[in-house]
Amino acid sequence: MKIGTDITAFMDRLGHRFAKPELLLRALTHSSISSATRPDNQRLEFLGDRVLGLSMAEALFKADKAASEGLLAPRFNALVRKETCADVARQIDLGSVLKLGRSEMMTGGRRKEALLGDAMEAVIAAVYLDAGFEAARDLVLRLWGARVDAVEDDARDAKTALQEWAQARGQKPPKYETLSREGPDHAPVFTIAVTLETGESAQAKAGAKRQAEQSAAKALLVRMEDQK
Repeated sequence: MKIGTDITAFMDRLGHRFAKPELLLRALTHSSISSATRPDNQRLEFLGDRVLGLSMAEALFKADKAASEGLLAPRFNALVRKETCADVARQIDLGSVLKLGRSEMMTGGRRKEALLGDAMEAVIAAVYLDAGFEAARDLVLRLWGARVDAVEDDARDAKTALQEWAQARGQKPPKYETLSREGPDHAPVFTIAVTLETGESAQAKAGAKRQAEQSAAKALLVRMEDQK
């Protein structure tokens, strides 16, 4: 099967040369451009999510033999969540080779977190179908790299931690407020403020409200713990 130089370059960045490149092409095809003869990547996304999950569950299980399920679960969630998948996709410039319809291209689809995260999962499934689980697992562990080692910090849900901090001191739960939403619809930037009952507050900006809330909560939590 003949493939373009952009796909060949992407395979080099991915670190896997496909025996069946049609699998990769399907993994990169968004529903906005699919047809009866050109299936999209949604089924592969479903499979890739499970391959990623098993790869990470196994890695975490082996890495910390003393960790309870209660410790492993948040680490696992931090590694397989959509934001992490999208971050890995940006790392290998997956967006540049996504096959999108005109409407998605016009609205910045190559940079959308959901599209990137879904496509990353689909690519993992394509590698699994092309070369088996070991190849897919090795790919995941290589691309996720240092994230696996740093997952202890990432796994701590800042919003939950801040709420627990406040409740332990007899305070009401923190309040979150959207201060502004800037930028175009396809690439918004949210500014979020979080405030404690006692008046202490912090702000953060991000491309998603959830991410901005987490960043603001983390900043405030760090500040309050530093005051101990």
